[in-house]
Amino acid sequence: MTTDLFDVVPDVRPSREAMADGAVLLRGFARPFEAELLPALREIVKQAPFRHLITPGGHRMSVAMTNCGSVGWVSDHTGYRYDAIDPESGQKWPAMPPVLRKLAADAAADAGFNSFGPEACLINRYVPGAKLSLHQDKDELDFDAPIVSVSLGLPAIFLFGGPKRADKPARYRLEHGDVVIWGGPSRLFFHGVAPLADGEHPVMGRQRINLTFRKAR
Repeated sequence: MTTDLFDVVPDVRPSREAMADGAVLLRGFARPFEAELLPALREIVKQAPFRHLITPGGHRMSVAMTNCGSVGWVSDHTGYRYDAIDPESGQKWPAMPPVLRKLAADAAADAGFNSFGPEACLINRYVPGAKLSLHQDKDELDFDAPIVSVSLGLPAIFLFGGPKRADKPARYRLEHGDVVIWGGPSRLFFHGVAPLADGEHPVMGRQRINLTFRKAR
């Protein structure tokens, strides 16, 4: 039997993948939100444009970022922290649109974390070559709440390790619309993103956008 060039080949990947105790990957979960999600993101970026933060050690991050929500995550020579004010504009961060809040809450509930109410959404923009070194999300005061991470645009290799930096991370290819949730026993696991490969996404172009929802306080 031959396959016509235009036959639709079904996606054989599981829609749900367990990564660790308390960590799950939901394939394509964000795609039904796309029609509302993308215009909302454009409005956020108009109000609070992407910028490259400086780490406390003086290094310029390769990933550009901005925030929305009641607080935003920032970094400078004084350290990492959450702040209600955008240091570049002196204004409050843009409010978190309802579509983003619903996406985060629905994904968290699907992973077993009910009543998740994110206060901050970090919006990271990766271009080819950008990466994020292994790290823990530990600037929050509430470790009972999960982290919800949404991938849009170019595929990326997500590195998900263990409670120690030396733990060898597993590698997951994240594509447009995939959502990763981790909390509970894996809340403080080290994770990162390998250097982004070049490409062109039909919707997002030559970039990857990552939304990371957190309860900060």
